[in-house]
Amino acid sequence: MLDISSALAAEFKLTQAQVAATIGLIDDGNTIPFIARYRKEATGGIDDATLRELCERLTYLQNLEARKAEVLRLVDGQGKLTPELRAEIEAATVMRRVEDLYKPYKKKRATRASKARDAGLEPLAALILEQLQTRGEPLDITAAYVNKEAGYDTPELALQGALDIIAEQVADDAEYTALLRGFTRKRGSIVSVAVDAGEKTVYEMYYDFSEPILKIPNHRVLAINRGEKEEKLRVRVQTDADVATGMLEKRVIKRQGIFTELLKTTLADSYKRLIAPSLEREMRNELTERAEADAIKVFARNTENLLLTPPMRDARVIAIDPGYRTGCKVAVLDERGKLLDCTTIYPTPPKSDITGAVRVLTQYADKHDVNVIVVGNGTGSRETEEAVAGFIEKSGKDIKYTIVNEAGASVYSASRLASEEYPGLDVTTRGAMSLGRRLQDPLAELVKIPPRSIGVGQYQHDLDQTALDTALSGVVENAVNRVGVDLNTASASLLGYVAGIGAAVAKNIVAYREANGAFNDRRQLKKVPKLGDKAFGQCAGFLRISGGRNPLDSTAVHPESYAIATGILKRADVKPEAITNGGVPDISERVGDLPALAAELGAGLPTVRDIIAELQKPGRDIRDDAPPVVFSRSVKSFDDLIVGMELTGTVRNVVDFGAFIDIGVKQDGLVHVSKMADRFVRHPGEVVAVGDAVKVWVDSIDRERGKIGLTMVEGKGPHLA
Repeated sequence: MLDISSALAAEFKLTQAQVAATIGLIDDGNTIPFIARYRKEATGGIDDATLRELCERLTYLQNLEARKAEVLRLVDGQGKLTPELRAEIEAATVMRRVEDLYKPYKKKRATRASKARDAGLEPLAALILEQLQTRGEPLDITAAYVNKEAGYDTPELALQGALDIIAEQVADDAEYTALLRGFTRKRGSIVSVAVDAGEKTVYEMYYDFSEPILKIPNHRVLAINRGEKEEKLRVRVQTDADVATGMLEKRVIKRQGIFTELLKTTLADSYKRLIAPSLEREMRNELTERAEADAIKVFARNTENLLLTPPMRDARVIAIDPGYRTGCKVAVLDERGKLLDCTTIYPTPPKSDITGAVRVLTQYADKHDVNVIVVGNGTGSRETEEAVAGFIEKSGKDIKYTIVNEAGASVYSASRLASEEYPGLDVTTRGAMSLGRRLQDPLAELVKIPPRSIGVGQYQHDLDQTALDTALSGVVENAVNRVGVDLNTASASLLGYVAGIGAAVAKNIVAYREANGAFNDRRQLKKVPKLGDKAFGQCAGFLRISGGRNPLDSTAVHPESYAIATGILKRADVKPEAITNGGVPDISERVGDLPALAAELGAGLPTVRDIIAELQKPGRDIRDDAPPVVFSRSVKSFDDLIVGMELTGTVRNVVDFGAFIDIGVKQDGLVHVSKMADRFVRHPGEVVAVGDAVKVWVDSIDRERGKIGLTMVEGKGPHLA
């Protein structure tokens, strides 16, 4: 059987000791964030993303071994398990190979071949395959196998039944299947045609389309799949059937005989009727799985970058959710996201009450000392932004404004979670608050929204939703635990993503906090219902308490390592109170030789290094290293754009073929991957990430279709040709 540890070590380029330790930690119920952050000595410092991939592969290989054992049992139960077959099954490294080997022994529904076997025609099929008959007539030989009771009452029917057995036997052969699978993958093409060539749809480029399986990019696979699902396209896999049949003939036909021509016809039938349709399904599934896996990775990467957008600390915000007929909902928030005021303004058609809108903005700005205005990028955004920009310009106030992506705000505002958080507010006010709070603390707000609704992927609604949810939940969990969570202010939504907690315990933490007041010691967590020692061990290091009894509670130092941290502070001649006063920047110089210190404290060197880094900058927020928010725009509408114009925008989404950039108008512009750099770029993610501020030039404007083409390469493009 497969040595899983060795296989994973080779695949991930790790030592077997690292893999064995990681598997042991996972099997013991430890979470990925906990292993990544607090078990570096055991894993050799494997990061959380790699740990998740390793965990996925571990599950796959464990399932593979379980399936092998099941197949061996089933075949052995039929009395057909030979030593050779056992060896082949045990040596299989992918599930498909196991299923190929099991196929001949798998119980099938009634087929032409099974009916022929039941009629006793298998010996005739074996005789034909032996190809030893060089003289005589085929029907003279098959006459001896006539079975009137079973319906094979003529030599011709008996012969056909035997040939049906051969066709199925060839189709079930694992080696022939593997050979033709490789041929189809290398030489086959995806072909699509229109269901109605006269209908105008977004799939017109696929109305008469063909691309090799090996070359078709993932986003085109997903587009074609969607077109087929919407019944706009017919899709098939095209291969050269003559070449494929010829490959079978070379391996099956050993010599010329009286059955040679019949065998050739049977092989052609086997390929066309049984093998090709099966391989077509396989290729379509393989392409879809590959495309979906890539799309999920892109979505996950985008989501992670969005979640790690730096918070706008000390922002007192006017958040505006724009609209037309019903007006624009306004919510005023203090620095911690608490609602101070709310109303509705009507700067957009049909009322276009700019004067009234400016009056309200002036009143709120003065009353609440507002320093930032946020405008959602949905319907009515352009007119609302013009009113806001005009207000700021005329007021002379030190107020900045920015546009935020509304994706998911309506989903959250209408959710049961939003009703529980703000039971006395209407849906529109909750939506406006969400826009403002996602600027103040994107991570804390966006965790309330189903990840697939955040709007930073491609074809997310077409993907395997279970796989998507699993991947995105892992991304959110990683982001939350990397940043850390304030135990006394975090919502249940945020706490639910902390390692070892979950939704139910998160609600219990909030309930305990409301009943007993703020936590002042991490150990109090053990008093929370259903939060036992195991959960405490997993979550404690990721939860922060500011101003608590123990200064170390405000850091990422795990309680299990407090003795080590205290020893380090003692060696550095620093009092614990220094942690709450901004840390000890020179502590690494104070403690001297780290390996010697680690040995003295009985601790691992990675743990000592992490603790020292934390004591230097207690509670450091990794999001502070990300690009800052881009404020205000010179462009207000699509009509302001001019080819060649230089702009600064924010990356809103990264997909396989490019990146969508918010440049201040309702429509995001697209930078195609070919226009991201003056070199070859394999994937846009190599150059940009969600949240990046980038300089772009307008490359093309399609006013009829509302599309904007951008380039990130100065001097490249038709405007400067």
